[in-house]
Amino acid sequence: MTDKVDIAGMRKAYKGEGEVFDIGQLTSKEPYANFGEWFKEACNTPSIHEANAMSLATATKDGCPSVRIVLLKGFDSRGFMFFTNYTSKKAQDITENPRVSLCFNWDVLNRVVRIEGTAEKLSEEESTAYFQSRPKSSQIGACVSHQSKVIPSRQVLDDRNKSLQEKFSSVEMLPKPDYWGGYLIRPHRVEFWQGQTNRIHDRICFRRPAEGEVIDPLVTHHGDDGWVIERLSP
Repeated sequence: MTDKVDIAGMRKAYKGEGEVFDIGQLTSKEPYANFGEWFKEACNTPSIHEANAMSLATATKDGCPSVRIVLLKGFDSRGFMFFTNYTSKKAQDITENPRVSLCFNWDVLNRVVRIEGTAEKLSEEESTAYFQSRPKSSQIGACVSHQSKVIPSRQVLDDRNKSLQEKFSSVEMLPKPDYWGGYLIRPHRVEFWQGQTNRIHDRICFRRPAEGEVIDPLVTHHGDDGWVIERLSP
């Protein structure tokens, strides 16, 4: 048995005071433009290696959760997109329970974005277009693995990779496998978190109000396209 490792005192001071983020300073009264501004800044920060890396949390029909890192591959006024193998654990969870959460952590900027919504498959046309835009080695990699399935050894993957490289050596583009494609996350809640050195952090939340909900104008602001905006206590 491993002895308890006490890390209660482990903390790092934030590097400088974060810019105060308030409802009156929003780029837009809907979440996508605001996300775009933060995402652009994260992409332009050299110390952030993959600004599009995000945690994806799913759950089974029985509510058993799991989380992993995936890469955002697009966003628009519909929502947020990523691509994966449809035989994977995440895809199985989404089939059983389409309610998911995303989380971006850009710690260099003291910023986090949390997204809650529902997942649905992208069209075959969108999935095929993205698949064919990938480098050939990535196309082969997608064909090699039936993600999350048990295999006897690494050699199984290496042998299949070699076989596919030989099979498609004379072509630049592989056919997209039926078991591979994209998902669109349609959000109903998007939270922007800006860290502050005094730990009194800024949290601005966009959400879709419940049907018939009575809005309190003292704390809830009407946004665009059916969104409402609120400040949350840190």
